[in-house]
Amino acid sequence: MLLSELLSAIEPIEVFGRTDKEINGLHFDSRKIGQNDLFVAQVGTSVDGHTFIDGCVSRGAAAVVLSKREYLDNGQWTMDNGQCTFVLVENTDKALGLLASKWFGEPSKALTLVGVTGTNGKTTIATLLYKLVRALGYKAGLLSTVVNYIEDEAVTATHTTPDALELNGLLRRMVDAGCTYAFMEVSSHAIAQERIAGLDFDGALFTNLTRDHIDYHKTFDNYRDTKKRLFDGLKKTAFAVTNKDDKNGLVMTQNCKATVKTYSTRSLADYKAQILEEGFDGMMLNINGKEVFVPLVGRFNVSNLLCIYGAALCLGLDELDVLRVLSTLKPVNGRFETIHSNKGWTAIVDYAHTPDAVDNVIQTVREIKKDGARLITVVGCGGNRDKGKRPMMAQIAKRGSEQLILTSDNPRDEEPKDILKDMTDGLTAEELRSTLVIEDRAAAIQTACTLAQKDDVILIAGKGHEDYQIIKGVKHHFDDHEEVRKYANI
Repeated sequence: MLLSELLSAIEPIEVFGRTDKEINGLHFDSRKIGQNDLFVAQVGTSVDGHTFIDGCVSRGAAAVVLSKREYLDNGQWTMDNGQCTFVLVENTDKALGLLASKWFGEPSKALTLVGVTGTNGKTTIATLLYKLVRALGYKAGLLSTVVNYIEDEAVTATHTTPDALELNGLLRRMVDAGCTYAFMEVSSHAIAQERIAGLDFDGALFTNLTRDHIDYHKTFDNYRDTKKRLFDGLKKTAFAVTNKDDKNGLVMTQNCKATVKTYSTRSLADYKAQILEEGFDGMMLNINGKEVFVPLVGRFNVSNLLCIYGAALCLGLDELDVLRVLSTLKPVNGRFETIHSNKGWTAIVDYAHTPDAVDNVIQTVREIKKDGARLITVVGCGGNRDKGKRPMMAQIAKRGSEQLILTSDNPRDEEPKDILKDMTDGLTAEELRSTLVIEDRAAAIQTACTLAQKDDVILIAGKGHEDYQIIKGVKHHFDDHEEVRKYANI
């Protein structure tokens, strides 16, 4: 592709050099730059791509997109000899998204692309929408925290939302595979870092907003406003489905040009539902006046299902077909997954890793479990993440459980003992005396299974689908499901 064609996707401040060059490749990783490639110098949180410009030029880069003029002023490059063209832009993150879309032939425009954002529920909603449309005979793709799919082909997911190049590459593959729909989780990081720049969304869904990623966004308002940008950017022909039960639900759509629909379990809305019956294996719901049994559990999943139902109707799918398929959909890996032991106790493996998510899961268990049965909760907090939520999660878990076991999650570069100290700081001396602190997660799960008696429920929260622990930069295999099954004798 000619550089001039690529640059038509962005609005450069200034271009130094020729644009009638054929570009062989587009990269933001300087290590991948070869002859006649285009390098986009992003300003990362720990590494500044501008510092690698010299090396890219020496390896034959045809062009460099940068945002810091001083690198032009201080550079030793001869910009009129045709060897390298320099493109000055305001924001290289946004430029990369726009360039990536152009490079892959604007694949999002060939798909009905629906983005899902919020703190909790993104994976369940995106995944079940993907399964729903495929069950109705459509070809579809999925971009999620757990795994990406191009029809039946699974592609390992490394981030909730991939980088702009990987993202557009996956969308291109979906188009080439004949997909009609694509459903993707849209994280606040992805929005802030402009990874979705250049994407053509046909719909956006909002789940809820609670404390998360404050280590990155610094304030809750920044976190909320970042999420809101997905809805601010929707076109008039798109749709937005938002959670009216969340106080930020209508905030998300204040400046939205798209058609807005609401869902609620508590007030008047376009899509409403109530629980008629509930057990560990599913719920009987009334959704907009029609009864349907679904094999999912919890009030939070009622909201998730309403969002899915509303999105499906906005996509023009038949209501009765949608309800029929909803009755067959199973929980997503690591989202309120139930494991029944032959000893009479039940374990729940859930990804809940925020105070609100832990509270929701605990309240769901308490509503379903038998009178007199105990809830034993095993929970930890990840390292190198928001420290402010650690005491809050311990408080919520303690006050909702008959027995609390605090343990390690993904310590990453932090000492597990320091993370656990942050959690125990949220408990009173009396609460701490009846709390078990077991750093080794396998031992913590074994202890919970040993303590559990007939009808008791063990909640193992925090990791869900993850099958690893990151300790001092090393990824070790660890799966909560596997650990529970060792002691469930199933």
